[in-house]
Amino acid sequence: QVQLVESGGGLVQAGGSLRLSCAASGRTFSSYAMGWFRQAPGKERELVAAISNGGSTYYADSVKGRFTISRDNAKNTVYLQMNSLKPENTAVYYCAARVGVLRTDYRAYDYWGQGTQVTVSS
Repeated sequence: QVQLVESGGGLVQAGGSLRLSCAASGRTFSSYAMGWFRQAPGKERELVAAISNGGSTYYADSVKGRFTISRDNAKNTVYLQMNSLKPENTAVYYCAARVGVLRTDYRAYDYWGQGTQVTVSS
């Protein structure tokens, strides 16, 4: 069992930056693939970025060049650095973990955090 706790969300103006953190419990964090997803009102949950247990990364096209996912296995934490934020990035952002390889489908993830709100004003 893995428990995930996100932090770092908030209100920011367009063009600004935020860094989300996701702290995981358990001693097997390094074996999990981790993902950051977001869900805006009335929309389906979508993958923003993911990182494998080996450090390979995946980004949605809409965030490439602006967002960076990273992990610190010693701290059991995964990060999402978000730069040049846009109003359309407004959503609840969720951290998720899965055993096995990196996947882009949210239904493949086993564990979820409670989410953190990111609001980007124009």
